[in-house]
Amino acid sequence: MTVEATIIEMAKAAKTSSARMARSATKTKNAALLRMAELLLQRKSALRDENQKDLVLARESGLSAAMIDRLTLTDATVAAMAAGLKEVAALADPVGNLSASWTRPNGLQVARMRIPLGVIGMIYESRPNVTIDAAGLCLKAGNSVILRGGSEALHSNQALAAVIAQALEETGLPAAAAQVVPVRERAAVTALLQQEEQIDLIIPRGGEGLIRFVVANSRIPVLKHYKGVCHVYVDRDAELDMAADICLNAKVQRPGVCNAMETLLVHQAAADRFLPAMARQFESAGVQLRGCELTRGILPSIAAASEEDWPAEFLDLILAVKIVPSMEAAIAHMAAYGSQHTEAIVTADYRRSRRFVREVDASVVLVNASTRFNDGGELGLGAEIGISTSKLHAFGPMGINELTTSKFVVFGDGQVRQ
Repeated sequence: MTVEATIIEMAKAAKTSSARMARSATKTKNAALLRMAELLLQRKSALRDENQKDLVLARESGLSAAMIDRLTLTDATVAAMAAGLKEVAALADPVGNLSASWTRPNGLQVARMRIPLGVIGMIYESRPNVTIDAAGLCLKAGNSVILRGGSEALHSNQALAAVIAQALEETGLPAAAAQVVPVRERAAVTALLQQEEQIDLIIPRGGEGLIRFVVANSRIPVLKHYKGVCHVYVDRDAELDMAADICLNAKVQRPGVCNAMETLLVHQAAADRFLPAMARQFESAGVQLRGCELTRGILPSIAAASEEDWPAEFLDLILAVKIVPSMEAAIAHMAAYGSQHTEAIVTADYRRSRRFVREVDASVVLVNASTRFNDGGELGLGAEIGISTSKLHAFGPMGINELTTSKFVVFGDGQVRQ
């Protein structure tokens, strides 16, 4: 069978399965997720073995450290996937919920009901944990999903696909409700993007190149973010020890992810007190600093930042630093160079924090907290299928509710339109 024929067959099976998923009981969906969690823990050794095959090929292919980090499955990663499934199972099921109703003058009662989106296509790089997170969320929201992980994670994803299929079959749900594309060829992505009659939404998750390719080639609506150019702004009256902890965490904890800080903005009134000690912490952690002219006046040993550094998503231990004269200047810099992903302020001033939250245009805006919290699990969604900066129909981490839409339902007692 050709790659295109394989994808067409998978898409048709997913469409058929989506009708069953849409009417599946919450307890059945939850049972499937909990069984998946059990199987993951039972098979963690075998999953690591399959993942090791991918890691060997990744290193031989010269994949970057950031990509290998995302590709790696550990016992902790497997445990986190299982825990995420349990959290999703514990969440309220939005399917079938009615919004507040209203009554028209003719007596008609109108409401909106949450319904599944239908069939979702996920396209992502590395990150085999996304296979489980996406399957769990899509299934809980009553959808079918086709998962196309990167070719570098094929062994890992096929092992995870077997776990998902067994859990679905054991709990009476269609195995085709969550399928993993079984081929490496990139033609599979192109074919998937052409199935507009079967697939309702595409969600790409990965580097900017992948996402732009998906947007350029898809006949299906796409929810995406291109990159995460995230800022932390240290205000003039910030508590500096707190600011240092937040900035170090935002840059260093996992520099290769989309919610890591890429540019640090510091109010000029705090710069002399904050930057020297902060720079020592960054340098001890291996961070390469690139500063504006004012920053280099305080830290003369660091490299000069170029214009290309301000919109850059480094995904590495590299940080651009700029001193700004005001919060307004910081917000203007974010608007000019940010990606509407994640922005944070560290301040002791309540009024400025409230203004920052109102005026900054990003999917998550934080006050006195690390940018690393832009994550579905950290924000209480159980897990996430991705982060959207496209605003239609979701903005920010996408959980169960963002994997549904709504239809109008109308109750009458014989009304006819005049």
